[in-house]
Amino acid sequence: MQSNYFVNRCIRETLSGLREGLTSFSGTSRTAVIFALRQTDELYIFDPQSLLRGYEPKLKALYVKSKDWCKPLDSQSSDSPYNHIEPQPNLQLDGLISNGGSSSSVYYQMWFTDHHPNICSLCPTECWLEHAVLRLSHDIANDSHLYTGISGSFLREYATHAVHDCIVDKAGLTLGLDVQIHIYPMLDAILGISKTNEEGARPHGSLTFIEPRFINDIHFLARFQSSEQPLLNNFKHVRKLLQTVEHSDRTLVSDGKNILGITEKAINYFHITADFQGKLGFLFVKEEVISSFQDGSYSSDTHRAKLFEVEEALLDYDIDPSIRNDMFQIIATLVHNAEDNMFGCTFVIDLAIEPTVIAGQVLTPPISLKEPSKLKLATGLSKVDGALHIRSDLHLHGFACLLDGHRVDNEDRARGARYNSALRFTAQHPQTIVVVVSSDRPVSIFQQGKEIDNRYDNTVSSRCTLFPVPLKTWLVDTI
Repeated sequence: MQSNYFVNRCIRETLSGLREGLTSFSGTSRTAVIFALRQTDELYIFDPQSLLRGYEPKLKALYVKSKDWCKPLDSQSSDSPYNHIEPQPNLQLDGLISNGGSSSSVYYQMWFTDHHPNICSLCPTECWLEHAVLRLSHDIANDSHLYTGISGSFLREYATHAVHDCIVDKAGLTLGLDVQIHIYPMLDAILGISKTNEEGARPHGSLTFIEPRFINDIHFLARFQSSEQPLLNNFKHVRKLLQTVEHSDRTLVSDGKNILGITEKAINYFHITADFQGKLGFLFVKEEVISSFQDGSYSSDTHRAKLFEVEEALLDYDIDPSIRNDMFQIIATLVHNAEDNMFGCTFVIDLAIEPTVIAGQVLTPPISLKEPSKLKLATGLSKVDGALHIRSDLHLHGFACLLDGHRVDNEDRARGARYNSALRFTAQHPQTIVVVVSSDRPVSIFQQGKEIDNRYDNTVSSRCTLFPVPLKTWLVDTI
């Protein structure tokens, strides 16, 4: 395979474009592929960033001990040079997203990438991998004389196309092939509206797209005269109209060309909704979130902290598992409320045997955060400058608390007062965990004078793979 310059180039450029595109869409991503050009060829693997290391037993069971992957192509695939792809099933490997296919030009290919923990939906990424299958089949079928080298560049810029393909797939399952909404203009309009300010403020509120065939069945709270319906691509006008539905259970309605009126959010028919939340927003197909959008581009990021670090930090303390679980749920509720409402705040989880003394507004008696009404009260108290003081008894003992402590070496003046105060405080109080939420949504976790940063780790292996290698060789080769 190393001597086949053309095939190596196709694989390398496709893989590189796929990786860079997914990195911009989902955060730092790795990619890999397993393939065989012909039915008689052995399987090869190209995994330059060791994405598949650790999955050797599963891959060996799938590709060496079993021949289920090796199935003859049907006549339609055999006769078509590249454009008919027989899909291969997702391998269902934990922590990975995979998608593959077979065609006459590439007998078997399976593409892999990281399954990020904060992903809105698998659908756009699966569509991305599916397109990588098509691009490679196309390039191999054209041979080196007609190779354009465009596949990598196209996959690098595929984000909007991936969201489009996902919506088309889901619409097709409900509506069949006759989908009348033009998806690309809709997606462009959503990004345009999201970047349009009104009196210095980004948009809030929702805009729902309905198939034209269902419009007459929609119950409008207010319907605009047909001759005066604003055009969807008049971003400034649509942005103004969004003020009528912001922070409410109402939504603007569009047929993909015009704004038709206002209705309630509860819609029974197939619909696509853009939920604008200031600097960012989320795109839904019916009730399922497909992607987020921010700064003029689509992303898979949920923009919500997963708080794995809080779970891990709580495991360091000798507390009852049920209390640990309840504490995590309480912190998650408080953090997500702050994220959703875009304000900064701090939470002190005090696990010391004796209460840690913190200057602030002390509550007498403390209030139980297991009670929904009291937890809701705590979300309001968290808006006040200072920290919430939460003990292992799952009670809120104080708010507006000031965190102080001696200077530590790892302070970062660029990170602000909340960050550095948390470093100092946890350095002096090792039995506490501090959670800091910034107004622009990042969440930091502190313990014993350090920020815990065990978020998704996809460190690239020091081993560098420049060419595809036989899968059997790769399976027995140790790092």
